[in-house]
Amino acid sequence: MKPFTYERAQSAAQAADAVARNPSAKFIAGGTNLLDLMKLQIEVPTHLVDVNGLGLDKIEPSPEGGLRIGALVRNTDLAADERVRRDYGVLSRALLAGASGQLRNKATTAGNLLQRTRCPYFYDTDQPCNKRKPGSGCSAMGGVSRQLAVVGASTACIATNPSDMAVAMRVLDARVETIRPDGRTRVIPIAEFHRLPGDTPHIDTMLERDELITGVTLPPPVGGTQIYRKIRDRASYAFALVSVAVIVQRDGSGRVALGGVAPKPWRLEAAEAAMPQGAKAVTAQLLAGAQPTHENAFKLPLAERSLAAALIQARS
Repeated sequence: MKPFTYERAQSAAQAADAVARNPSAKFIAGGTNLLDLMKLQIEVPTHLVDVNGLGLDKIEPSPEGGLRIGALVRNTDLAADERVRRDYGVLSRALLAGASGQLRNKATTAGNLLQRTRCPYFYDTDQPCNKRKPGSGCSAMGGVSRQLAVVGASTACIATNPSDMAVAMRVLDARVETIRPDGRTRVIPIAEFHRLPGDTPHIDTMLERDELITGVTLPPPVGGTQIYRKIRDRASYAFALVSVAVIVQRDGSGRVALGGVAPKPWRLEAAEAAMPQGAKAVTAQLLAGAQPTHENAFKLPLAERSLAAALIQARS
């Protein structure tokens, strides 16, 4: 790990300003992803701005009747919150499916949204990777691609988004709140927060470099039966090959988002009109235009079967 300087921010705007003044500065909270990347010298910030003391660790009712989740709420605390378990069960289940208990005790809401891909070539600094070094090439093209994207990717990158929490946030229509150095705030719908790779795969989100996430707001509860189903190579501490976040209402309508198949949580609202017709009809639209490799083509039927199993579970 290369040397770096460190400071503790006293306010959200001050934290954003500290990063704005130093082109190689980074925010740090739980550090469960950033510190690993620093050890591998994939991320090499010269200055870290600690945001843990900003009081952004509360879960509170929102004026609209939903919940506002502070950026620093730990994954364990969010999953265990009584209101989340009662009204947003898909989110609690998704959080508990991620990582390990030790990591969930440290990982934050904002950090979970911002974690980098787990593509093996992104982590191997001896291999070309457009996400790590723009313009160097994509080693996954023609390489080991079993875990990688089948839809939404580009010729520059086929990496997937690794977050379980973000898939649940997407199906719940969450909104991400931020602040900039001059104190200006904005709200980004979760549908727009993560970017597809296109020809700029090194840019993961819509955030500016010095923009700090302060919270995530969930809309009023939508009810229904909420399921999160994650298919992975082992029972814990593994990223999804395919995951399904589904909300099913009594009349058969509902919502569905997929994880493990795309560079961002994958939801197409138009496909949800086919929910009463079953998983095959929904996934036919969700995965239309998919371009799998020979190693990950199994994800297409796996996504359909996973959604079918989630629907059976929800309707029973």
